[in-house]
Amino acid sequence: MGYAFVMGYCFTCGGFMTFNPVRVPSIRDANGVRQPVCKGCIDRANIERAKINMPPLTHAEDAYEACEESELV
Repeated sequence: MGYAFVMGYCFTCGGFMTFNPVRVPSIRDANGVRQPVCKGCIDRANIERAKINMPPLTHAEDAYEACEESELV
């Protein structure tokens, strides 16, 4: 059994990141395609959300780690 992760850029800040393509938080672009968002952007968004009493955005603990290849099927 093998492991896999994706290397790419955060859709929000453009920073380089590695992530689990199944579990990474994402937003949809203008074409409706899921685009990954880094942990830093999630953390910064949560600071702003707390200021206006919105619940925090969450992500899976393994969102930025490798996943088993079997998850990709």
